[in-house]
Amino acid sequence: MSDLHELTALETADAVRRGDASALEVVDHALARAETLGARLGAFAVLTADRARDAARALDEGRTGPDPSSGTLRGVPTAIKDLTATAGVRTGRGSVIFRDRVPAVDDDLVELLRAAGTVSLGKTAVPEFGLPCYTEPAQAPPAVTPWDPTRSAGGSSGGAAAAVAAGVVPVAQGSDGGGSIRIPASVCGLVGLKTTRGRVPAGPAGGDPAGLSVAGPLARTVTDAAALLDALCGDRAWPGEPFAPGSPPDGGYLAAVRRGPAPRRRIGLCTTVPYGDLSGLLGPVWTGAAVDPVCVAAAEDTARALESLGHTVEPVDVRLPDEVVGAFLTLWATLALADPVDPADEHRLQPLTRSLRARGREVPGIAALGALQTVQVATRRIVAARTGLDAVLTPSVALPPRPVGWFTADGPEVDFARQVAFTPWTAIANLTGEPALGLPTGWPEVDGLTLPVGVTLRGRRGEEDLLLALGAELEAAMPWADRRPPVW
Repeated sequence: MSDLHELTALETADAVRRGDASALEVVDHALARAETLGARLGAFAVLTADRARDAARALDEGRTGPDPSSGTLRGVPTAIKDLTATAGVRTGRGSVIFRDRVPAVDDDLVELLRAAGTVSLGKTAVPEFGLPCYTEPAQAPPAVTPWDPTRSAGGSSGGAAAAVAAGVVPVAQGSDGGGSIRIPASVCGLVGLKTTRGRVPAGPAGGDPAGLSVAGPLARTVTDAAALLDALCGDRAWPGEPFAPGSPPDGGYLAAVRRGPAPRRRIGLCTTVPYGDLSGLLGPVWTGAAVDPVCVAAAEDTARALESLGHTVEPVDVRLPDEVVGAFLTLWATLALADPVDPADEHRLQPLTRSLRARGREVPGIAALGALQTVQVATRRIVAARTGLDAVLTPSVALPPRPVGWFTADGPEVDFARQVAFTPWTAIANLTGEPALGLPTGWPEVDGLTLPVGVTLRGRRGEEDLLLALGAELEAAMPWADRRPPVW
C-alpha cells in the first residue's frame, strides 16, 4: 500500500490485523517518510531503523506484542520523545552535553507503548532539557511546523508534533510541564492531551518533584489520542507513583469516546490574558502580552460550536496573581538544574538554559519550598473558582505559529519574556494537575498562508474522558482530520 500514511493509527492497526499490510510494510513506509520529510522538518533526534524493522518482524511473526485480534495499536509506528529514557538508544535531551548518552533502562511508558504493539522509529527532537516552548536545539535543525517550514513546531514536544502533522507517524508521545504538548498541537494542527497528574506512570526516575510535567498523546484525531492514552496508562498498578488520579473509565478512554455524546456540559470561556504587568518579575524586557485576534476567533468559534451542540458556554474570568506567576517561574528555574552538568561543560549549554540555571542557583532552598507551597494554595483557589463548570475554554496560545528564531533573536531574557507572553494559559493546568485537551479548531489565513490555531479545554482532575468526549463532538462539528499540510 502506497498511501499508508493517510491512515489513522486505528486504521493502520486494522489494516495490519486484516492482513492488508504487514507491520514491516507499515514501518518501512514510515521510515521512508522519516528519512525525507522528518529530516526536512527537524522532527527526529535519532532514527533507529534496524530496531524498528526487527520489532515489526517480531510482531508479524507473532513473537511479541498483544494478541493480533485485540491489539488496538498493534503494528502502529510511533516515536519516543528525546526527553524519555530508552534502553540502548541515545537519549540526548536536546543537548550537545548528552548527545552520546545511552540509558540502560526504559522509562515505564516506553515499556507500555511496546506492550501495546506500537513500533518506535526513534527519538523525536526536543529543545535543550525540554525547557523552552520552541524546539531549536544546538547543532541540529529546528523542528518546524509542516504548515509553514519557516515557522516553529513549538516545544518541547516539537519534533513529535512535526512528525505526526506531516504524516510520518499517526501518533506520538509527548510530555507537558508548562504547555509542551498543547503548544506544538496548536501550531501543528493536532489533538494534544496534557493528562491528569499521575495518570501516566513517571518511573523509574519519578518525574519532577513538583508534579508539573506529565506524559500524554499527540494525534491527528481524538479517537487516536484516546487509543494512545489507553496504551500510556497500561492495565496494572505502578507501585510507588506519588500521585493517584483515580481509575480510567470502564473499558478505557477509546471506549468512552465511542460511546457517543455525553451529557450536555457547562463550559467557561476566557480569551483574555490571565495576568497583568509582569515587569516586576521579568524586568524591563517585559513589554506586555496581547492575544492575536485569530486566536480569540478560534476560541469564540469553538464556543459557538459547543453551544450549537447543546452545551452552555459562559464567560469566566481566569486570573493568576503575580505571586502565583512568580512561584511558577521560580519552580521552572530550579527545575532547569535537574539535569546534572559538569561545571566545565556549563558554557556549552544554550544561552536560555544557562540563564535559567543561573536563576535557579540563586533560589534558596526555602524559597523553592515556598514557591511550591504558593502553588498548592493557588491550586485550591483556581479550582474552587471554576466550581460548577465542567471545563474552561481558552486559546491554546496567544499568537499564531512563530517564525524560527523569533524567540531567541534578542537574548535569553527577551526570549523568556516572549515565551511567557506566547503561552498565557498553558501553565495553569500544570499548576493544578488538571487535564487539558488541545484541539485544532482554528484555521485562519496568516501572511497569505492557512495556519493552524488551536484551543484548549481544561477539565477537572481525572476527567480526561469528559474532555475527549467533548473533543470528539467538536471534531464532528468542525472537521480537521482531512486537512493536509503542503509538505504532505
